[in-house]
Amino acid sequence: KAKGKERWERGVQDSAATIREGEDGRLVVGLEESLEARKRKRLRQDTKPFQRGIIRHVVLALDLSEAMNQKDFRPNRLLKMLNYAEQYVGEFFEQNPISQMCVMGMYDGLCIRISEMSGNPTDHTKPISAMRDTRGLAYKEPKGSPSLQNTLEQARAALYHTPSHGTREVIIILGALLTLDPGDIHQTVKACIKDRIRVSIIGMGGRMKICSDICSKTNSGDDTSYNVAVDQHHFRELLLATTTPPVIRSTSASTQPNPASLLMMGFPSRVIEDDPTLCACHGHLTRGGYLCSRCNAKVCDLPATCPSCSLTLILSTHLARSYHHLFPLENWRAVSWRRAKLVGSSECRACMSPFPSIPDPLPPSVADELDRSGGRKGTSNDDDDGGGSDEEEQKAAESSR
Repeated sequence: KAKGKERWERGVQDSAATIREGEDGRLVVGLEESLEARKRKRLRQDTKPFQRGIIRHVVLALDLSEAMNQKDFRPNRLLKMLNYAEQYVGEFFEQNPISQMCVMGMYDGLCIRISEMSGNPTDHTKPISAMRDTRGLAYKEPKGSPSLQNTLEQARAALYHTPSHGTREVIIILGALLTLDPGDIHQTVKACIKDRIRVSIIGMGGRMKICSDICSKTNSGDDTSYNVAVDQHHFRELLLATTTPPVIRSTSASTQPNPASLLMMGFPSRVIEDDPTLCACHGHLTRGGYLCSRCNAKVCDLPATCPSCSLTLILSTHLARSYHHLFPLENWRAVSWRRAKLVGSSECRACMSPFPSIPDPLPPSVADELDRSGGRKGTSNDDDDGGGSDEEEQKAAESSR
């Protein structure tokens, strides 16, 4: 039992926060609705291939203002944001292994640097995790108001020296309903447009006109990059949705288009040494690592940029994981247990993931249908759903999960 609350009081509060009206007019639990909405969104996903920037340079800006002390997200906005930000870093580099990121914080009208631009997720997860420790030196009590202008200026400075073949993005998590700016933020937005910087904002409080203008102007008129979370589950979905590389849009007249060019990369193999040597990336003594294909400098992990010759060092698997964004998979098609048992597939032919076991006996509704059609379980007759053709069986095997 929660302190200071009776059980019936706690139940009413939780129900009011999670029960809402569904699309069909029925009252449904918020989590149940989000799961169904996620399934419908997956079925409606557009599989048309677009040109995307798979080499991304992202600045993640976290709100550390006084508004993050509010407890509409349990236990409060700050801790929930830090937890999801740490998960986001891991998911981001899982989906974009050849990209780079840095983390900043909006604190008391200033923009502080939490981590430097790096392609190693550990360089970002450690500082974010340290900010949750109230007894540590990295912990900062939420204070003051955020400044979108200072954040955009700091992000411009961090992205200024990034190569032109990659995208430049700023993802802002904003919990406050105001911005404390020292100057004209519209001039800063114009500078971001000139530098080809895309801005995405995820609000935790309410919509702001200035945020909508920033996202619309920096994304060629598309304001879908500005969203406000209604609860913590929705907030997590909005944050993880930014792991997909953005679509390359036509540039405005004030922006110089980026011509297509070839990018030189190195694919080194791992070496094991008898005696420890210093790595070029951290200066640590290690017995193994990866030797640069151009200058033979040793780095600890991949992907990385060679500290000596600035060559991009990756593995072929990293390139393949980024390449799949350009050609998305076809949408899944739901099939009945009867079709799944008819084909007899036990795992996905692409990723080898096992399918759920087929119930035996089949559900009553399916079994009755089989009895009425005169067929036997596990066999195909001349009914409409039987689909004796090899093409239908192959489609069912590829689409059933």
